[in-house]
Amino acid sequence: MYYLYMLECSNGAFYTGYTTDIVRRYEEHRQGSAKCKYTRSFPPKRIAACWQVEEALSLVLQCEHAIKKLSKHKKEKLVESPETLVDCLALNASLNVITSCPAT
Repeated sequence: MYYLYMLECSNGAFYTGYTTDIVRRYEEHRQGSAKCKYTRSFPPKRIAACWQVEEALSLVLQCEHAIKKLSKHKKEKLVESPETLVDCLALNASLNVITSCPAT
């Protein structure tokens, strides 16, 4: 199982990533870990959206890539309505997604 997530950063941008442990990964972003190059420069304000994905890593990576290619406007819409992830990405595969993630 993986978590696909979007962070709202201090510069107003959205950072998108995936992990197997959302709580640990968010703390790494908040603390400016060496593994978190972008968010060291622009620390996260919050987890804007998060999805629990019960699929193979290859499909999770496709989703991450598709989100990163979205315009800021479409990313904002996705944050407002996280349940629209599957429709928004228009992938040619079924996707087993749960929109709720653990509290951080």
